[in-house]
Amino acid sequence: MIVQKFGGTSVQDATAMRRVAGIVTRETDRPVLVVLSACAGVTNALLGLAGTAESGDVGEVLAAVESLKQRHLQLAEELLAGRPQHRLAEYNLEEWFRRLETFANAIAVTKELTPRAKDYIASFGERSSSLIFSAFLETLGVDSALVDARHCLITDASFTSAVPLFEKSQERLDREVRPLFSRCRCVVTQGFIGSTEDGLTTTIGRGGSDYSAAIFASLLDAEELQIWTDTDGILTADPTVVPSARNIREMTFSEASELAYFGARVLHPSTILPAVQKKIPVRVLNSHRPDSAGTLILPKALASSPGSIKSIAYKEGIILVNIVSTRMFLAHGFLESVFDVFHKYQTVVHTVATSEVSVSVTIDSGKNLEEIARELSVFSTVTISPSKAIVCVVGENLRNMPGITARVFKALGNTSINMISQGASEINLSFVIEEQAVDETVNHLHREFFSDTADRRDLS
Repeated sequence: MIVQKFGGTSVQDATAMRRVAGIVTRETDRPVLVVLSACAGVTNALLGLAGTAESGDVGEVLAAVESLKQRHLQLAEELLAGRPQHRLAEYNLEEWFRRLETFANAIAVTKELTPRAKDYIASFGERSSSLIFSAFLETLGVDSALVDARHCLITDASFTSAVPLFEKSQERLDREVRPLFSRCRCVVTQGFIGSTEDGLTTTIGRGGSDYSAAIFASLLDAEELQIWTDTDGILTADPTVVPSARNIREMTFSEASELAYFGARVLHPSTILPAVQKKIPVRVLNSHRPDSAGTLILPKALASSPGSIKSIAYKEGIILVNIVSTRMFLAHGFLESVFDVFHKYQTVVHTVATSEVSVSVTIDSGKNLEEIARELSVFSTVTISPSKAIVCVVGENLRNMPGITARVFKALGNTSINMISQGASEINLSFVIEEQAVDETVNHLHREFFSDTADRRDLS
């Protein structure tokens, strides 16, 4: 059995859904669990609707609900017209959007939008796309079943960023999904959404459809997880910055995780963790070009595989915080005191560079920054520099590649570097630069390591 996840652009309209159906039906020799996102733009529209309802603008609420309903009814019309499945899908969509309208109007009256209410509203995107797609598969003669993910992905009650409960979800999947494969070749469900044990709708955060798919793959012991996007797998750089970026045919879980963490936009940072635990291969593929090779992500590199640079990632919106101890030499407990402050305010630190009496860290949130600086100032001098970016060179065994640092800094030329950090994982070299220098810096590095004339190893 395999799991196939399709993102919003992969199911954005009737043409895209027909293409996805073709991809699904190619898998004739093994059962498939299909995990769908909402149609492109729908989740943003739903969250916008929630905000409009909170403002109390009933007229705008009605218009927003009607627009979303008509988009999905039109999609159903294009895919299902003249088939028995059309009437049932149309009936369900009409009923669902009637409920959404009633719910949103209640929020508009009270002008109170809770995280729980926001999750319920957001869930309509995935539910609607999967309803239409499942019905379309039926018109093609595919033995399929539609399962509400809220019946099998059980989470805690941290609405808008719920944490999946794996044991409870395992029980539900064993009961709700596994038996279906004895009579169906394809089961369709939703990403992003789940529910508490009491049945309250939750979401697991933006980008959570990838994570949902990885959880399902892990708990169902899938032989492969396929993540279908609108790019040819994972690339050597962001193609909007480096048009000549090329596909990486194969990489390790560690490399993919590092790229995701440092800004690569193909994978959600948490996506592959459940797959890592079960050693399930992950393929990142392009639904608009289904015959392209994509990227295969494996648990670890082959023993004989030499080290190589795989990709260059970047993360903008970074704040650099320089902290110098006022107690000078032999300041025992200095680092502990520093990180206790960041922990207290639940602020994630991305990179760190230290000496005996100073530490530089990067964060991507200015929330509570004044309070953090005030507490750090009790025992140190603090300098805060916003508008920075982290650029990260990623590759397995990077630390053991002779001359790698020299080549990196040769490529950087006159770029001003505010901080350097080599990850303990031995697969990344990161440095902090001015945000406006990102495009130029990434292009310089890409030419150094991936140009046709560069002395580099094959990316496979």
